[in-house]
Amino acid sequence: MKEDKVDCYKCKFYYVTWDRNFPKGCRAFQFKGRTMPSLEVKRASGQECLRYIPK
Repeated sequence: MKEDKVDCYKCKFYYVTWDRNFPKGCRAFQFKGRTMPSLEVKRASGQECLRYIPK
């Protein structure tokens, strides 16, 4: 079974911040970081992002 990867660039909640230290953000989870938000969600919960909504 093929597992679909979440592409933050195609997500409604993804945005680019003005903060040089934390350039990638997620409005759904209200955080910003250095890596893609979907990777942070996977690392923290062990699951793919459940809030992903295509643009």
